Amino acid sequence: ILRPIVVPFIHNHHLMLQHDNARPHVARICTQFLEAENIPVLAWPAYSPDMSPIEHVWDALDWCIRLCVPVPANIQQFRTAIEQEWTNIPQANGGHTRY
Repeated sequence: ILRPIVVPFIHNHHLMLQHDNARPHVARICTQFLEAENIPVLAWPAYSPDMSPIEHVWDALDWCIRLCVPVPANIQQFRTAIEQEWTNIPQANGGHTRY
């Protein structure tokens, strides 16, 4: 998924990759891939999920899914619930008004 989709998207939109410096993200194979594909990486403190806006969105999505009635009973229902709740998260505040 990275080479055919993510890399062209990053290059076409002049984006910079942000990750949380978790071990899998900074493994030699990952850093070599990013360098080889000329993907710029934002310098970011290790173990700082509270500084990452997307972490707040994941938290809001988690709360929304936990409040679903009825609770998703299988993978397909879970996926549908995630997709539905994702579209309901207000972009202006990361969903903080939902919980």
